[in-house]
Amino acid sequence: MTKSKLNQIGILIAFSIVLSSCKLGRFVFYNFADIKDYKIFPSRTLVSNQTKFEFYATDEGKYPKTLKFSNNIERVSFDKVLEDNKTVAFLIIKNDTIQYEKYFKGYDKESIIPSFSMAKSVTSILIGCAIDDGLIKSVDEPITNYIPELKKNGFETVTLKHLLQMTSGLDFNESYFNPFGEAASFYYGRNLKREVSKLKLKRKPGEKFEYASGNTQLLGSVLQSVLKDKTITQYFQEKLWTPLEMEYDASWSIDKKKEGTEKTFCCINARARDFAKIGRLYLNKGNWNGKQIISQKWVEESTKVDTTEGSDEGYQYQWWLPSNTGEYMAEGILGQFIYVNPAKNIVIVRMGKNYGDINWSDLFSLLAKYPDK
Repeated sequence: MTKSKLNQIGILIAFSIVLSSCKLGRFVFYNFADIKDYKIFPSRTLVSNQTKFEFYATDEGKYPKTLKFSNNIERVSFDKVLEDNKTVAFLIIKNDTIQYEKYFKGYDKESIIPSFSMAKSVTSILIGCAIDDGLIKSVDEPITNYIPELKKNGFETVTLKHLLQMTSGLDFNESYFNPFGEAASFYYGRNLKREVSKLKLKRKPGEKFEYASGNTQLLGSVLQSVLKDKTITQYFQEKLWTPLEMEYDASWSIDKKKEGTEKTFCCINARARDFAKIGRLYLNKGNWNGKQIISQKWVEESTKVDTTEGSDEGYQYQWWLPSNTGEYMAEGILGQFIYVNPAKNIVIVRMGKNYGDINWSDLFSLLAKYPDK
């Protein structure tokens, strides 16, 4: 082998090492968020309960084989609509009964699927639990009570409520296409604490809604500060995963193996049926089979329409509100959803490789209106 060839191989090896060891390298190699990303990050494990809650058996035939959309002349195959739009799991649960459950693209009920930003809604629940437990006094507290190092960045007037409602005025690039933006740094980086310490504001808090994952990671920092030596995953296990009698083990991705930090803005990795139990908890206003897991007040505050102090009517406490009729949902990039419609006593979970070409909230609302037989 020639010296020139050896030099080329050496350069390639060195380049590969650089790619594997830095945020930019991981961005270039993995490119964009993918449904299998849970495999590339270290994580902390959530353990299923010995007693497992299971929804009632599938009520076959409850939902139609075809549906008619407002923009379609003819009825279309429901299964085909889901599969053609990159769905991997779809569940409709009404009155605690699984009325539809289908998996596509080689997935089944035991397949692990990352939540992406659905984890924001879970982080909000844990903040509510911490308030119930007396670890946090109020959503109206400035976050510098818990993250004092951010005083130097001017965060004294930013409250937990601002973070929950995405009205903090945070200067944050949410684009995952920009390898130098904050979203990519948070997702692919290995030092979330350092990234959080660098955050700045671009406007006064309480003026405008602007979706930014940095808000939820800041909520995670607040949560970690009050938990002290307990990890956020351990708190999640204690407050939700065990009490909700989850069927399977799961995990929460962290930034690095040793003393890692949970990516609270994303990255809970679980099965579709267990994600549905999060929806069932909120459907029942925080009550789980007679035990109040999270206060009813927190559930109601989290899912009400609010337009005060810059808040958006379509977003409240890390939950999306697609209408003012009482429905709400957790949503993650690539089209991961936990949809809850209390009036219809229904929970829908949709997980996918990407969004496809469909308005999912419209479909969920249509399915919720489907008449009982």
